[in-house]
Amino acid sequence: MKVFEALKWASSFLKDNDRDANAGEILLQHLLKQTRSMLLANLHDELSEADLGRFRAAVELHAEGTPIQYIIGSEEFYGRTFFVNEEVLIPRPETEELIYYTLRKMPALFNKGQKLHLADIGTGSGAIAITMKLEETSLSVSATDIAAPSLEVAKGNASALGAEVQFIQGDLLLPFIELNEKVDILLSNPPYIPIDDQKSMSVVVTGHEPHRALFAGSDGLDFYRRFMEQLPLIMNVPGLIGFEVGAGQGQAVADMLLRTFPAARVSVENDINEKDRMVFAALT
Repeated sequence: MKVFEALKWASSFLKDNDRDANAGEILLQHLLKQTRSMLLANLHDELSEADLGRFRAAVELHAEGTPIQYIIGSEEFYGRTFFVNEEVLIPRPETEELIYYTLRKMPALFNKGQKLHLADIGTGSGAIAITMKLEETSLSVSATDIAAPSLEVAKGNASALGAEVQFIQGDLLLPFIELNEKVDILLSNPPYIPIDDQKSMSVVVTGHEPHRALFAGSDGLDFYRRFMEQLPLIMNVPGLIGFEVGAGQGQAVADMLLRTFPAARVSVENDINEKDRMVFAALT
């Protein structure tokens, strides 16, 4: 079978199974270790029986619901490649915007060259912590996660990308509270999906991504409530807190932060799709 024939089969098969018809192209690029332009230039090449068998298996796996990122083992985030498996949430473009806004807000709060401690809570693949360290190398960065298998993925990414990050296993801010350790910047993309939403979500997400990283009680706000109890114990002033939130949750989380830090400058930022996606609190 030629490359173009394999892609045509994959497109039709995936469409019949309510999956993205273009996923076959991504899978074949990965399998053949070719860029998109290389693949398109070689459309009339014959696939070996071994490659065709692997390609069919990968396409069928995706049709059954396995995310492409778990099949190929990686996802792009902020211009870098992160290894992912089913122990971690797949990094999303919306979280890149959390990084972007944080970097923009830092100069107004902190002096240039100031030694700052940043904590990423619920780090998963390590995408936030590692990216912040690589974008702002002077930062001292710590990252926590309650799950040891997630931390193993994050450590592997930090090593592969050359980022010096301290990884700590623990529940939310407890590792810092127990050590009486303070932080200047706290970022988190915690679970924020209401549990009942699971019924209407794609099996690509609910059947494969870790539920501990997705769901947070009846209204999706359970983790933010816990943060509010613990944040005053570890935040330095001046300080910056940045959360990713679910669409429609921005004002509720902003109100929580204002009740916890009445003097803070709290802002809700929209993502590229004009949905409220990030909430920041500048402590002064």
